[in-house]
Amino acid sequence: MFASFMINTWLVATVVAVVAGCVGFFVVARGASFAAHALPLGAFPGAAAASLFGVDPLLGLIVAACAGVVGIVWLGRRERHEVATALCLVMLLGVGALFLSMTSQYSQSVYALLFGEVLGVSDRDLVSISAVGGACVLLVVLLFRPLLLGSVSAELLGAQRLAGRHMELVFLAILALATAVSLPVVGALLVFSLMVGPACAARSLSSRPGCAVLLSVGFALVTVWAAIALSWESDWPVGFFVGALGVILYGLGRFGTRVRILSSLDDSTC
Repeated sequence: MFASFMINTWLVATVVAVVAGCVGFFVVARGASFAAHALPLGAFPGAAAASLFGVDPLLGLIVAACAGVVGIVWLGRRERHEVATALCLVMLLGVGALFLSMTSQYSQSVYALLFGEVLGVSDRDLVSISAVGGACVLLVVLLFRPLLLGSVSAELLGAQRLAGRHMELVFLAILALATAVSLPVVGALLVFSLMVGPACAARSLSSRPGCAVLLSVGFALVTVWAAIALSWESDWPVGFFVGALGVILYGLGRFGTRVRILSSLDDSTC
């Protein structure tokens, strides 16, 4: 489990967990779960195109994710936000199907893009993922207050002389970067689980934003580390355990929220 060839696996999983935990808090706080689900699925065509043209897959992911952000923001001006997200998702999935049909490594590419390839991370991949992930976390730290205000109320942003639409674009751009970092490791279908499950559990345990973010990162770390360990022992796919643990954490978060609500009702009754 801790052999030399597994070092990159542990390191890249740690980077992805920290990024997913930080961004996931704002995904849950802003009610942007659909965007967090759509952007990873819409970004994988970028990796397919990169594989087809022989360039760095991470670059393709960033380009595709940014294209999805631009499409969501542009269409969102004319349609409801969820409609714009759905339209961009369908368009990007169609483009991805086109690119995948042009490559000879169809089945292998689809599996890696959808379910990740955490055991096949090279030194070059580790450096690039760490650089983009570090930039993503730095943006969250620098913009923590306006992102938090935008999650609560657009009027609060206006009071701080910040445009809500601009912060929405910034948030989606950060989400796109987090998607680009996480997708090669855990896959398009599991990025959503890693972002939402730990963050929901963290919010149910703490009402303080800073503490909730730290808890979200901690839960995400436990998820990916446990997934790797369980996969090593059972020889089952890492993705299965990431998804299962994400669902468990989400369930615990919902249960914790219900317990807090019932406790507050009992206190008010007394």
